[in-house]
Amino acid sequence: MHSSIKDRTIALANYIIENKSTVRTSAKHFGISKSTVHKDLTERLPGIRQDLFKSVRAVLDENRNERHIRGGLATKEKYLKRQMNTK
Repeated sequence: MHSSIKDRTIALANYIIENKSTVRTSAKHFGISKSTVHKDLTERLPGIRQDLFKSVRAVLDENRNERHIRGGLATKEKYLKRQMNTK
């Protein structure tokens, strides 16, 4: 594995842990695809730094458990904005 991929993977892991970031927001921040972020964190990171992987896994699991709540809030916000614009 190239050192640049290792460096990116570690940087992604640190970013997600520090910011409690989602895969999507991390991808935007680094200018790469969600698929690349996911592959780096779930496939490459365990072979590079197991301790870092455990911390990232905890954040990703938390995000997965909360995503239905965030989705509901986003939908609510969308319709509130739509309602305000029709008045």
